Amino acid sequence: MLTHIVVWKYRADTAQATRDDHVARLRSLGSVVPGIESLSVGFDTLHSPRSYDTGLVAVFRDRAVLDAYTIHPDHVKVVEFGRGITDLMAKVDFED
Repeated sequence: MLTHIVVWKYRADTAQATRDDHVARLRSLGSVVPGIESLSVGFDTLHSPRSYDTGLVAVFRDRAVLDAYTIHPDHVKVVEFGRGITDLMAKVDFED
């Protein structure tokens, strides 16, 4: 199993409707390729100074599934959308 974690900090001028749209687009990626074991997305609820605004945790069967997900056209579109509305993005991928 491979766990994929991504977090986004939105630009200050990003409207809530756009943030909601981003989360909906991210959630739609849960079944784009076979082998995605789980995908969860949500808004930060603590709002601490070091918090990011949105997070995603996905578990992939193996590296090949993550690789297929990474280049899938639906994923690429969501990545491009996210780049346009965020100041920062960070990620980590690790094997369980």
